Amino acid sequence: MKKVMLVDDEISNREAIRACIPWEEEGFILCGDASDGEMALTLTEQLRPDIVITDIRMPFMNGLEFSAIVRERNPEVKIIILTGHEDFGYARTALRIGVHDYCLKPIRAVDLIQLLRNASELIDKEREVKASIEKLRQCELEKIEISREKLLNDLCSGFITTMEAIQHGTSLSLDLQARYYAVVIADVRTFGDNPFQQTLDRKDLFQFRRSRTEICWLIKGETLEQIQHGLKIFRNIRQINKEQTSTASVSIAMGFGSVQERLMNIHLSFLEAVEDMHWKRLSSQNRVTRCESISGSMEQYVFLDRTCFVNFLKIGSPSQLSSFVKEYASALKGIDWATSPIGYYILNDLTFEVFRSAKEVYRHWDTPEDTLQQLRQMIKTIRSLDGATQYLISLTNQFWSWRSQTNDRYGEMLRRVKAYIHSNYSNDTFSLQDAAEHVNVSSSHLSKVFSQETGRTFIEYLTQYRITKAMELFKTTSLKSFEIAFRVGYNDAHYFSTLFKRITGMTTKEYKKSIRIDRTLFVMNRSDTLSKKLPSPVK
Repeated sequence: MKKVMLVDDEISNREAIRACIPWEEEGFILCGDASDGEMALTLTEQLRPDIVITDIRMPFMNGLEFSAIVRERNPEVKIIILTGHEDFGYARTALRIGVHDYCLKPIRAVDLIQLLRNASELIDKEREVKASIEKLRQCELEKIEISREKLLNDLCSGFITTMEAIQHGTSLSLDLQARYYAVVIADVRTFGDNPFQQTLDRKDLFQFRRSRTEICWLIKGETLEQIQHGLKIFRNIRQINKEQTSTASVSIAMGFGSVQERLMNIHLSFLEAVEDMHWKRLSSQNRVTRCESISGSMEQYVFLDRTCFVNFLKIGSPSQLSSFVKEYASALKGIDWATSPIGYYILNDLTFEVFRSAKEVYRHWDTPEDTLQQLRQMIKTIRSLDGATQYLISLTNQFWSWRSQTNDRYGEMLRRVKAYIHSNYSNDTFSLQDAAEHVNVSSSHLSKVFSQETGRTFIEYLTQYRITKAMELFKTTSLKSFEIAFRVGYNDAHYFSTLFKRITGMTTKEYKKSIRIDRTLFVMNRSDTLSKKLPSPVK
């Protein structure tokens, strides 16, 4: 139903129009009327009509003045002017204002109805067009948001180079460049409001979803103070969640990555944050279960200093092991292992802390899930203080075993990967997945290990090697740039040229010119040397 308003200083005209049209039957509502333009303006703001029927000559404010203001404020309103004056100047002014129709009085009811129908049809078409444009706009925004999330996910996963990240970010109005970066990830299982809503509207914070429950944030800043301020927001939320664990409708496990100074190292912070979150979730679940088990018997509660134990793992020696563990385990002396589960929960919690600490100490260490399960099975078999003591000794030895295993764990694998890159770099479809399959590991695992061990992502290493081979071809062949691009694995010659300039600091033309200059200098130097060695002519 379209709303119609009448504006005419003659009440008889308004009543006649009101009476001659079956409004609802025609799909209209007569929402109001006014005797002059000034009064009509106020009503227009209140009633928001779709169509206005107005006279021209009225006191205080005439119909043309009124129409001009309405069109300026509400251009979607359709205005029909009914007037008894045939002055062409009025019609010309009405056209300039943009009125929908201009008719002379008297007018038949059937003609007025047709005018209203025409205006109604035009309103419907304009609304359809507007709705279509809005739908397209929303689709574009959704595509941009998906592209933003993919870019951030690829950047954190180490699947794109620094240049590609900056270029894609610029196209998406995403300014990624900064001095420092850090990654935070949270596993949020909520039944109420999102506790991170307050962090979303920040220029130094980019958010993307890693899964249905996992949200990831990339914090950037020009100073360490800015990064720490951003991290503080998340730590405050985590602390509030800890304090409200018993009543909150949200469960959060949050992981923090280290601060990095280069865009290419964002994925290192990301991997650290993921691991940190993983252990926080396990530790939190174990702690909650333990608290529930002892809620009715606090007198049985015992305390093991996890920090003390972890510090011994880091700096202790085998000769001190027996005496340290015996003294440390004495806190478990009062536990009845046959009737109380408290000891099991305490040892589980300590085990989680040891695994988390191992990850912090050995950054390139891969979490052995099977080992964790074996240790947890060992805990279930403990029936006495001696059993707990032996378990702590086994846990310590396991930690020290990891330390010895991580010294050169991935050396052979990386040598095989690099050899594979050197053999397949010319293949334009060659990827991280191909290399991962060659050494029988997952692509994510290879990406993490490769970056942590070499200081470069897989893509950056491959790109550097390809450009190096291209430089050799420029020196030893007369091939054109696009031919060399194809030989080193790039089908797009323009993209190859861009990479070449970024890595070498010269365009391909500049590099070829420098090669010619070097050759000329070499020939000149050689000629000078030979001339000096030749004997002087006999006089």
